[in-house]
Amino acid sequence: MKYVLVTGGVVSGLGKGVTASSIGVLLKACGLRVTSIKIDPYLNTDAGTMSPFEHGEVFVLDDGGEVDLDLGNYERFLDIKLTRDHNITTGKVYQSVIDKERRGDYLGKTVQVVPHITDAIQEWIERVAKIPVDGQEGPPDVCVIELGGTIGDIESMPFIEAIGQFSYRVGIFLRIFCLFYQKTKPTQHSVRGLRGLGLTPDMLACRSTMPLEENVKAKLSQFCHVPGECIVTLFDVPNIWHIPLLLRDQNAHEAILKVLNLKSFSKDPVLDEWTQRAQRCDMLHKTVRIAMVGKYTGLSDSYLSVLKALLHASVACERKLIVDWVPASDLEEATIEENPEGYKTAWNLLKGADGVLVPGGFGDRGVEGKILAAKYARENKIPYLGICLGMQTAVLDFARSRLGVQDASSTEFDKNTKSPYVIFMPEGSKTHMGGTMRLGSRRTYFQVKDCTSAKLYGNTSFVDERHRHRYEVNPDMVAQLEGAGMSFTGKDETGERMEIIELPDHPFFIGAQFHPEFKSRPGKPSPLFIGLIAAAIGQLDAVLESPIIVHDSLKTERLPKYSVSLPSKSNGSVHPEYPYSNGSVNGMYPEHDNGSLDGVYLKYGNGSLNGIHKDQANGTNGAYSDGVKGSYSNGNGLHH
Repeated sequence: MKYVLVTGGVVSGLGKGVTASSIGVLLKACGLRVTSIKIDPYLNTDAGTMSPFEHGEVFVLDDGGEVDLDLGNYERFLDIKLTRDHNITTGKVYQSVIDKERRGDYLGKTVQVVPHITDAIQEWIERVAKIPVDGQEGPPDVCVIELGGTIGDIESMPFIEAIGQFSYRVGIFLRIFCLFYQKTKPTQHSVRGLRGLGLTPDMLACRSTMPLEENVKAKLSQFCHVPGECIVTLFDVPNIWHIPLLLRDQNAHEAILKVLNLKSFSKDPVLDEWTQRAQRCDMLHKTVRIAMVGKYTGLSDSYLSVLKALLHASVACERKLIVDWVPASDLEEATIEENPEGYKTAWNLLKGADGVLVPGGFGDRGVEGKILAAKYARENKIPYLGICLGMQTAVLDFARSRLGVQDASSTEFDKNTKSPYVIFMPEGSKTHMGGTMRLGSRRTYFQVKDCTSAKLYGNTSFVDERHRHRYEVNPDMVAQLEGAGMSFTGKDETGERMEIIELPDHPFFIGAQFHPEFKSRPGKPSPLFIGLIAAAIGQLDAVLESPIIVHDSLKTERLPKYSVSLPSKSNGSVHPEYPYSNGSVNGMYPEHDNGSLDGVYLKYGNGSLNGIHKDQANGTNGAYSDGVKGSYSNGNGLHH
């Protein structure tokens, strides 16, 4: 087993997660089996109880682990399935050591950070690194470890010490240091600080707006004691899928394989499909506009997996994605007096969208706005996808509008409601919050063979998707809802828990209790997201007739039967005769790219991440844009 450590300097948010994921893609393209571990030095046992505003979304794994959103990056980039143990936190490590102490495992010794905590960290890394994550038997070849936070953080010290000991013990261990390029002097100080903690970087990954000049690389090499060929530049590119290609073009794989002594076991990286996907995304021009009606719209990371799933689906359907962020509370009547301009803007964005997506959330803030969004989409035949709470609010709207039950509510928002159409699940805990929801992969059985959702999933009889919820549609109310026209097309194995709703008299109106975004991949878009985008651009019938687009839309071996003639120099590569074309459903082949909803390296960006639609810009939160915030900026840097 070989290990690659990705850590950062004195600045956070530079994109260690994307860098670690891209290194994994590059090594996997060289024929190696790769796994990933994320170390978070906070005391929480997991990310499950954290606010989305503070830490971004909570990513859910098959085994029910509630983990850092970077594990979502790993799964999407590497197409692997991780476990809860692949996210190491200070809370987990200390809890493990304290449990051992209580059992008497330390035989009366004084339990200390060194060696007991550091030994536990090393044992955890070694154990988890051997878990196969790619569906094959046997341990992976390389484990990429991302150490969160910044160098010098007090909370990171036990992990730094443990990794230093581990590196000495296992021998071959590659350390990659991510930094932000402004001047070389801060970089030198950061590397010196890293060395002072016992870690010597083998490679430098420099985050910048433009490629580093050779004299700058020479200076970094001289003062940081790193060979020039081991210094790579992660500069701005059109979309996030270019990062592995950027590393390959700078021969980063050769430097990595040389340090790890794996050159004889690997091959040249094969990234043809990855390259085609990145180029295809760059060249999209026609747009699809989706209104995201949520509670945490102030921080796009709160819905990171949803954004990625939308992007995967829009690229598969040959559309440049524009996301209009609609704060759910701004749609409510109370906002008319408090913030009339916000109310007007929110409704204009909703009415101007090609499709509406209402994601999950907790608490009662903005719920009435979500119900209004579902009502608007239902009454105006606008494609609608509701996820988790988004499904529940659609049920509440239906009960109020179609059944005339004006006080229909959820016990989450009104414990004493007389019309509980959504209730607390009987097996849930009312005393403990962390890890007590219905979590992880669960099976949903389709009840109607020819329903839209079943067709999108390839006419299978069941599907396994990931869940994260405490409340469910009240089974006692299902008969009333079905009598009024709502179809519960998916249920759990007992038939008592509602998983998917549809409105047969609507072009596309689907709610899912599960979270389909967590299993979406760049080359395997989520079927429900494909359905939403296809419906929004008027192509749903074609997709339902040929569901191959759901499962093979980004493959290169075959074309959907409804493809059009492909001109040369187009945007993708599905047809062998046209290396730059992608077998478009709609036959659009524009020249420029759509920027990066993922928020990293823009040029010709889509200006949609923050709901601001400007030419060649995708937001105004960026710090990497000619030295100022705003135009041509890329949001949050390398990370998203």
